[in-house]
Amino acid sequence: MTRRALDLSLYLVTDRSCAARGGVLEVVRAAVRGGVTLVQLRDPLAKTAALVEQARALSSLLRPHGVPLIINDRVDVALAAGADGVHIGQNDMRPEDARALLGPDRILGLSISALSQLSAAKLGDVDYLGVGPVYETPTKPDADPAIGCEGLRAIAAHTRSPIVAIGGVKLSHAAELIAAGAQGIAVVSAICAASDPEQAALELASQVRRALSSR
Repeated sequence: MTRRALDLSLYLVTDRSCAARGGVLEVVRAAVRGGVTLVQLRDPLAKTAALVEQARALSSLLRPHGVPLIINDRVDVALAAGADGVHIGQNDMRPEDARALLGPDRILGLSISALSQLSAAKLGDVDYLGVGPVYETPTKPDADPAIGCEGLRAIAAHTRSPIVAIGGVKLSHAAELIAAGAQGIAVVSAICAASDPEQAALELASQVRRALSSR
């Protein structure tokens, strides 16, 4: 399978903290103006119908900008809402099963937090890897222990798959994560909890572009 070209440089993962900034749609709209290149809808507490409705609204918002919408975990929601893809974790369905349901054209991401997971995964069905948590993160209480920048570097050295670094990522981390082998950074609170999501995204995108250009 040939992997599609993806711009992973600034990957926004939504969170319920967006409600304090006017809701998910408003935060995403502002973040895209600032330079977000890919959006993942993550709300494990939402009921299926509400999640599908929100995914459809986000798809309508993002499609004119050419920004893909990824659904966290829920292949059924992605298919029902016509989203661009799904991101799955180690405790979700196998990548080959997700790919069989999604078909060849949708995006499939996989979480990796250890080299052992990397060697066990069938990456031919996967378009990118979400590697982390790199740093301690308050937005996902059940996250694996932080692997640090060196953990990211070790995983990047053992795969040709595109990597987005995730977990506690802040503006000050961008340069070292790109230098360690990531093609982009995934953030939650760095945008969702920012007083000005557009400006936060602008600064993050600028840092990542600068780091990528000097690699």
